[in-house]
Amino acid sequence: MRVLITGGAGFIGSHLADAYLGRGDEVFVLDDLSTGSIDNIRHLRDRRGFHYTIESVHHAPTVAELVDQCDVVFHLAAAVGVKLIVESPVRTIETNVHGAEVVLAAANKKKKKVLVASTSEVYGLSEDVPFREDGNLVLGATSKGRWSYACSKAIDEFLALAYWRERKLPTVLVRLFNTVGPRQTGQYGMVVPTFVKQALTGRPITIHGDGSQSRCFTDVSDVVAALVGLMDHPDAVGEVYNVGSTEEVTIRQLAERVKAITGSASEIVSIPYEQAYGDGFEDMPRRVPDIAKIHALIGYSPRKSLDQILEGVVAYFRDAPTAPTRPSPIAG
Repeated sequence: MRVLITGGAGFIGSHLADAYLGRGDEVFVLDDLSTGSIDNIRHLRDRRGFHYTIESVHHAPTVAELVDQCDVVFHLAAAVGVKLIVESPVRTIETNVHGAEVVLAAANKKKKKVLVASTSEVYGLSEDVPFREDGNLVLGATSKGRWSYACSKAIDEFLALAYWRERKLPTVLVRLFNTVGPRQTGQYGMVVPTFVKQALTGRPITIHGDGSQSRCFTDVSDVVAALVGLMDHPDAVGEVYNVGSTEEVTIRQLAERVKAITGSASEIVSIPYEQAYGDGFEDMPRRVPDIAKIHALIGYSPRKSLDQILEGVVAYFRDAPTAPTRPSPIAG
């Protein structure tokens, strides 16, 4: 099979490329390296069946050519990370909405199956936890820039589902919850690599707010296994699936676990949201998925516990700078 991965030089995309090459498929990566890195795919460049193109997903001729060569498409290219979203809302909206438009239009010409990566952010301020795929989405005010990302990804979902219902383009939607693992950078506000790097260097571990907000973290190998399973399953088409873990932890507890696993003497300090992201920032108090739907379809259940995930991330950063070239095993 020939697989196109937009955003394939990113954290999740590069691991997905590892998985498909590992099972003997041909992989085409499209990435403009705006948030991805050539280091994430450097170890793949000499692999048989691997191809990469450095170009924006907005460049319709390039996208059309690559889609035409491939059997299936994973659309992962997006603006990601709270820090980037807050600082560059125009870029966030344009990248996410227009990128999906270009990919879906190209795929529709040849009816190539497309999996579109969305986000748990679309649940917004909903208090109906755990979040179900058919639950209501509760977004904050448009004056709060943080919600531009959630809104842009919700539009991607509406568009992908419309292509299926109106034009019979086979599309699959996944709402990714907090995904972590080797190759993830803290550059754009990702909490686990940020905490780990702070702990390993003896700097203060910085919590935003009081740390009572909770999240569920999933290893990238488990997420990749879910993406591959959904792409392979014919009954996944036209549906939305949560992909994540149900092991909930507060951010303060996460900081304490990182400190314990690294053996760090770093102090844990709290920074007001206003200091980190500017006035008026709103956060989600809890983010927990209901994964019954994806479990029923493909038997998905995360294999790695949070402590195992953290141990892997700590080992990765301790091995730096050679770490970016090491593929991690894919859960199967």
